[in-house]
Amino acid sequence: MPLINVRTSLPSVTDAEALLKELSATLAQQTGKPEAYVMTLLEAGVPMTFAGSTDPSVYVEIKSIGALKPPAMTAAFCALISERTGIPANRIYIGFDDVKASAWGWNGNTFG
Repeated sequence: MPLINVRTSLPSVTDAEALLKELSATLAQQTGKPEAYVMTLLEAGVPMTFAGSTDPSVYVEIKSIGALKPPAMTAAFCALISERTGIPANRIYIGFDDVKASAWGWNGNTFG
């Protein structure tokens, strides 16, 4: 049920598959939830501005049923994404959403 959606203004991301796998493993570790339930998304070439500039930037959404630790997760994901894309951490925003189990569907049902 943990989800991380990474959107960047970069036209492409080198070795996107490897980044997706790193994001998945890190999200599982950070939430303490099985990686079997983790979903990762990566969208490149998204038109965006940050601080009035079109310099490369990233917006990240992290959703989970509980287990969110924004300070630790912000540090971990900013470091990972910055290292893999070259975009500085001060051009990365992360939004967190703690979702009710009854509002998260999977496999024809919800988690609560």
